[in-house]
Order: sequence, then structure tokens, then C-alpha cells
Amino acid sequence: MKPVALIVDDSLTVRMDLADVFDSAGFRAVLATTAAEARRALATEPIDVAILDVVLPDEDGIELLREIRNTQRESSPFVLLLSSEVDVRDRIRGMRVGADDYIGKPYDANYVIARVRELLRSRNPAIGVAQQTILVVDDSPTFRERLRVALEQASYAVVTAISGEDGLRIADNVRPTAIVVDSVMPGIDGATLIRRIRLDAALRATPCILLTASEDHGAELRALDAGADAFVRKEDLEVVLARISAVVRGTSVEPVQAASLMGPKRILAVDDSSTYLHELLAVLRGEGYDVVPASSGEEGLEMLAAQQFDCILLDLVMPGIDGIETCRRIKSSQVLRDLPLIMLTAAEDRKAMIEALAVGADDFISKSSELEVLKARVRAQLRRKQFEDEHRGIREKLLRSQIEAGEARAARELAETRAQLVEELEGKNGELTKAYHDLQSAQAQLVQSAKLASLGELVAGVAHEINNPLAFVISHLATVRRSVAKVDEKIQCALEPRDLGGWQRAIERLGEMDGGLQRMRELVLKLRTFSRLDEGERKSVSVRESVESLLVILRHRLKDRIDVQMQFGEPDWLECYPSLLTQAVMNLVANAIDAIEERGTIVISTGAEGNAYRISVADTGSGIPDELRERILDPFFTTKPVGQGTGLGLSITYSIVRKHCGTLAFDREPSGGTKVTIRLPIAGCP
Repeated sequence: MKPVALIVDDSLTVRMDLADVFDSAGFRAVLATTAAEARRALATEPIDVAILDVVLPDEDGIELLREIRNTQRESSPFVLLLSSEVDVRDRIRGMRVGADDYIGKPYDANYVIARVRELLRSRNPAIGVAQQTILVVDDSPTFRERLRVALEQASYAVVTAISGEDGLRIADNVRPTAIVVDSVMPGIDGATLIRRIRLDAALRATPCILLTASEDHGAELRALDAGADAFVRKEDLEVVLARISAVVRGTSVEPVQAASLMGPKRILAVDDSSTYLHELLAVLRGEGYDVVPASSGEEGLEMLAAQQFDCILLDLVMPGIDGIETCRRIKSSQVLRDLPLIMLTAAEDRKAMIEALAVGADDFISKSSELEVLKARVRAQLRRKQFEDEHRGIREKLLRSQIEAGEARAARELAETRAQLVEELEGKNGELTKAYHDLQSAQAQLVQSAKLASLGELVAGVAHEINNPLAFVISHLATVRRSVAKVDEKIQCALEPRDLGGWQRAIERLGEMDGGLQRMRELVLKLRTFSRLDEGERKSVSVRESVESLLVILRHRLKDRIDVQMQFGEPDWLECYPSLLTQAVMNLVANAIDAIEERGTIVISTGAEGNAYRISVADTGSGIPDELRERILDPFFTTKPVGQGTGLGLSITYSIVRKHCGTLAFDREPSGGTKVTIRLPIAGCP
């Protein structure tokens, strides 16, 4: 769809001239004479750009601009103000209200179109860029028409220009796929045009074909030296088309967004001489530049604050702020310092030239110089600025790619560091979890030790109180049994048979009393062991011999129903309190025997594990229920029926293990039984 241009001007000549120009450039022109007509068009038409006269019959054009900016914010069109240069204040006011550009009358139609395309391209780079468009530049209307028809028949879009100057302007507007240019033309010839294209960062990659009607054999060499991609003679149109097809075939049609040297350029001319300003305007506008005049340094600075410029021409000597001070202020501005600035002087003054260049002027030229020299200097400064912008863009792109690469590298390193930290934290978390469990275990053991210590004191007192009368009773019962034994035979002979049974029952009861008292004595011994752990001396013992000796003691309880398997590892010798260690292992074996109700197996294994010595007792019994695991070390806790167990075995074992600075662990066996493991430090308590 064609972009829409609204042209608002009360001059019929201006409206029709701009309408023709915009129509030829591929726009749809909508015309309005007054502000009211412009409002109706804006309300009903999707306007892309508005060319707005400052002075309208019914309203000030700048006020209409203010209304457009306030009411059409989301889809606001570009607005170019068009006005006669009467008062610089109007230009400044228009730009401050929100104009995208301000063009003075008399305007250059090519400049207006070029500026509009540039604005639209800033919003959408594809606007104005035709696919497979060929620009034909030739002053011969006959050949130009023949080539246009042939190219259109070959499905190319064609744009034509009658001179080198027009060709350069159109090249920026259209951004063609390729340029075909005649070598001999008035004004700028074909070779010069190609050289100018090759010096333009925005157009230099455009393929160029130079045509000639001459038989000069050196013409091809000169064409290629100028930068042409191909050199073709005009008379063979078929070869011309083949050459165009060849250079277009591999050409990218991606829009180039760089500003072209051939594009619209605005120059600020600051001089207090109205005569010289008028001369400058006439010459530079003839080159296609939009020239804005200012009569003083103060006025020039105001214009620079309101509108963008591409180059500055600055008179050295002016009333008020002179050229040197104006140049210093411009070059000290972060926004303006890169603008090309050419200092003008009416007199050849070597000292003034050095001073001007020292404060930042980019060039220095005498007003008496040929104006052609001035135009060439302006082109040179614009070209220098374009190259600087291009190189700055390359540096920024390179820097951006380096930053992106650095950010990507930093992101990778951060991800790797994060993963490493997560892994380390997970490891630390495992360590912390283990430490937490160890702390809980230590706390539980501390509580258990405190509980055992408190109970030990109580049990010690109870055992002492029971032991004395118990010893007295056992002693007297032994005396009684000895006395009875001495008279037993005599009494049996003296008694009647009917009374003999009673006497024998009395003797049996004395034996039962003695057995009960002995069991009670064993209990008191256990209580005393639990409370004091009388360890004796620490010395090295054979674990194998200790285990085998206690099995002899327990052999009567094993009988034939329990198979005992012994697995002795190295080393066999262990530094310990022998009596206590034997008591601890005996308690574990006794518990294992009790856990096996009918038939089963007990496995006793020993050996070193790192810095610890291990003694394990595993059985195939009923196992320890989960709900009882936390209570099995409590003193006097037993799962046996009342009267069949004291519940001191594991408590005493635990106390003995702690005495050796070791640990006691309970594990469920695959068979369903229990495995109890004692681990004692080989080097002794730390």
C-alpha cells in the first residue's frame, strides 16, 4: 500500500507542485487548503506524513501542529513545516512544538521527498526500497527509453535520471538494486558519479555498470578504475541486459540504514553579512542542500538547539559572540561537537586560522575563494563525518558483540559457578545433615548417659541396702543347710514313713531358697556393675579367647537348638577392660539366645574397620520392633514377662561401650533378626 502524504498549503502552486512530486515518488497525495480541511483529512485518512505551511488562512500552522501532537500520539504522522524564511523565531517555535523538520521556501522538491523518505525509513527501513530496482542515468532520452522498456520486459522496476546530479539524489531516495550510467554526460559524468557512489557508506555496495558509445579501448580501464562493476557498449542491448542480470544476481536486497551523502543535508550558515548569506544560500541550495541562515552567533546557537544540522558554516568576525567563541561553545557540547564546522573569514589571517582550528574548527576557508572550492570543502566534511559515523557504528557493533560475548561468557561462568555452588551446597547440606544427625545422636547419648548416671547413683544405693541383709540371709541359710545335712540321715531313720515326705519337702524348699537367694545375689552384682562399672586395669586381651570362654559359660543355654558361628578377623588383640568387654559381649549373646524362640543361628564376627575394632552379634530371631528401638537401652526395660528379666543387659552393654569411647549400633538382618555391632577405637579414647 502506498504511503499517504497530506499537503496543507493555501498556495495552489505549492500544492500542485508537491502533489506531482509525491505522486511520482510513489505516494498518495491528499491536499488541503486550510487547517479545517486538514483536520477532516487527519480524522478520516491514515496519514503517514504531513507537509504543513506555517501561515494558513484560518489558523496558525504551528498551533495545528500542537493539536496533532496532542491528539494523535499513538499513530502521529511525521510533520514537516514549510514556510518562507521571515523570522528565525518561527522555525525555533515550530521545532520546539514538535515538528520533525522545518523547510524554508523556496524549497527544493527533491530535498522534500528525500527528507520524507529518510523519516519514513527511520520508522520502517523497508519503505522506499524497491525490490530489483534499476536506476538508469543517461542524458539521451532515446536510449533511456529503449533500456527502460527492455528492463521492464525483464521484470525489473526502473527509475530514470537525466543527469549525474539527479542520479545521485535519486540513488539515495530509491536505494536501487543496481545503477546503469552513461559515461559521457554534461555536468557530472558517469565515472565521477560512480566514484561518488563508492565514497558513500550507504550506497558503496550498489553494483554500477558504466555504458559507452565510444570505441576508445582505454575507456574500460578508466571505468573499472572509477569503481564500476562492469563496462558495456551501448549498441548491444542484449549484452547490457545480461550484464545487469549478472551483477544483480548475487546482490542482497536488505535495506541499508546508513545515511547517504546523497541524501538530504541541512547546513547552518552563520554570518552577519546578508549579502554573503544570500550568495551562500543560492549556491548551496543549487547543490540540493537545505541552507538555514542565521545573522549572529547567538542566533546560530539557538538554531542548533532547536533543529538538527549536518554541517556549520561560521563567520569568524561578528558582533556579539564572534566565530571563535561560538565555535568553542559548539565543540564543548556533547551533542554538537561532532558536527563538521567550517570557519569563514573575509581576510587571509594565519593567526586567526590557527586559533580557529585550535578551538575545534574542522576547516578554515577564505570568503574570497571560489565557491566551487567551498562546495568541495562542504562535501569533504560531510564525507568525513559519514566515515566517522560508519566507523563509530562498526566500533559500537564490535563493542556490542564483545559485550554480548562477555555477557554470554559471564552467564556460562555464572551458571557453572552456580552449579558448582549447588553441588558444594548439596555436599555441605549432606555434611550438615550428617552433623545434625550426629549431634542428635550425641545429644541422645548424652541424655542416655545422664539418665544412666542418675539411675546408677540410685541403683548403687539400692544395691548396697539389699546386699548387707542378703549376705546375712545367705550366710545363715548356708549354716542351716550344713546343720540340716549333718542330721539329715539320723532324722530320716527316726521319722515314720508318713512324716518322711514332709521332711524331704522342707530340705527341697531350703534348696529353692538358696537358688532364689543366689539369683538375687546375681541381680545385686548386676546392679553394682551397672552403677560402678568396676573395670579393673586396661590391658591387651585376645578377643577370640574371650568370646570362646564366655560361650563355654553359656553353652547350657544354647543346647542343640542354636548354631553358633564364629568369624574372627585380624587383629585378634584389643586394648580394653577385659572383664567389662566380656560382660558386654555376654549380654549381647544372651539377648540373641533369648530372641530365638525355637531353632536359629547366632553369628559372632570380629575384625578391624579403619581406626575401629568391630565386634558383631547377629541372630535369626524375631528382631526388634521399630516402636521399641528408642527404648531398648533404657535401664530395666524388657520385653520378657514379669519375673523373667531385669532389662539391664543392653543398658550395661551401652555403658561399657561408652566407657571404651565406642559406639553401639542396631541393624535389621535380611532374615528378620537383629545385628548388634560394637565399635571401639583401636587407639583408645581420644
